[in-house]
Amino acid sequence: MKLAVVGGGSTYTPELIDGFARLRDRLPLTEIALIDPDPVRLDLVGGMARRMLARAGHPARVITTDDLERGVDGASAVLIQLRVGGQAAREVDETLPLEFCCVGQETTGAGGLAKALRTVPVVLDIAARVAAAAPQAWIVDFTNPVGIVTKALLDAGHRAIGLCNVAIGFQRRFAAMLDVAPERISLGHVGLNHLTWEREVRLDGRDVLPELLDERAEEIAEKVGSTAATLRRLGVVPSYYLRYFYEHDAVVAEQKAKPSRAAEVAAMESRLLEMYADPTVDTKPELLSKRGGAFYSEAAVALIAALLGRPGSGGADDAQVVNVRNGGTLPFLPDDAVIEVPARITPHGAEPLPVAPLEPLFSGLVAHVAAYERLALDAALHGGLDRVTDALLAHPLIGQASLAERLAERIAAANRAHLPWASA
Repeated sequence: MKLAVVGGGSTYTPELIDGFARLRDRLPLTEIALIDPDPVRLDLVGGMARRMLARAGHPARVITTDDLERGVDGASAVLIQLRVGGQAAREVDETLPLEFCCVGQETTGAGGLAKALRTVPVVLDIAARVAAAAPQAWIVDFTNPVGIVTKALLDAGHRAIGLCNVAIGFQRRFAAMLDVAPERISLGHVGLNHLTWEREVRLDGRDVLPELLDERAEEIAEKVGSTAATLRRLGVVPSYYLRYFYEHDAVVAEQKAKPSRAAEVAAMESRLLEMYADPTVDTKPELLSKRGGAFYSEAAVALIAALLGRPGSGGADDAQVVNVRNGGTLPFLPDDAVIEVPARITPHGAEPLPVAPLEPLFSGLVAHVAAYERLALDAALHGGLDRVTDALLAHPLIGQASLAERLAERIAAANRAHLPWASA
């Protein structure tokens, strides 16, 4: 069984390799193709991947290439994890909005739109080439903003599913709090990518969230950047990304007062690449846990195994949180919207599981952001300052006409190298 990773030179990749090695019974790979245009990164990460697999006694062959068609040829699944413009573009995504007193974040708000504008055309080009070279391969997108990118892929007719590690992170965190195996925990996870709430935490089928909020709200709140009072008022656990909405002004003040996350990550990446260059290093560095993407490999293995018809564990893993067509699951959204909910995964794809009606406190924000995402995708596909302005105007973190116009102009100028329409 062959798996291809587009963006294989990412410092994330050893996290994937670690999971492939540990979970070989679930996903028995024989070949892993790492595809990346950066020969230096590809050489370092490829060498690290081979050493990790050798240490684990895993028989899979690792190939490295900058040739997409060669890399995906014969692959059963293609995982896309790329960053158009690298950390330099992310730095702009996170700092430019702050000049307008808006949250600077790479997956939501103005920064998230800038990333979508750069990313969607590149991913669609890759997907079209994958479809030609490996028509039976599933495309698993881990590239942010996952919801928008996944909708672009599905709208273009690709065999694609979006994946995020927020849900599996919550599952593992709650399991640790309750001192139980993760397989015994399932979640009432609902919303859009990076706009989700945990409405239930089921232990062996019984919802224990009320007890957790009663007894351990402070601990949970600290992890998601909120307060115990807010969690108890909501009666749910919001993802960390809801902080950008619920505590917008406080977040802006914090971001202005410290270096960007992009700067921190760039420094981490430099150090990680130094470690990967050391021929004696053959295990995942501890520093990688601070890079982000925790439990990414476990989520990827579970999803790909189910898509390829491998038997599941019989536990909560059989239903996995993914980004998938709405199809009436949230009736206030269009059927073709992409939502993030638990779904049954089979070789035919993902089928969302039923979701209880979403309370107005949450459904209003979901509808608002879903409308923005539709406009953001239109801007990414067709370009133009008017479309970018419309998307910004529709975003609840912006929503002012003059602000949207000024931000659109600055985003286009800052990303001109990646946006052909902005260079015309």
